[in-house]
Amino acid sequence: MFKKSIAIGFALCTTLAACGDTTGERLVYGAGAGAAGAAVLDANLVTGAAVGAAANLIYCQENPHRC
Repeated sequence: MFKKSIAIGFALCTTLAACGDTTGERLVYGAGAGAAGAAVLDANLVTGAAVGAAANLIYCQENPHRC
């Protein structure tokens, strides 16, 4: 059951990540994906949102052709 939750969380984050045209949009989309993943995994939503926002921002800065 736990492995299924992790797989769903990663799939959700992958689907929602790397969206947005501006820095603000990227932060919001990443935070949403992180919070949703944390909710699926029954983890801290604030921490999930912070990690998701940072990860999406870093990803888009490192891979601008994919954002």
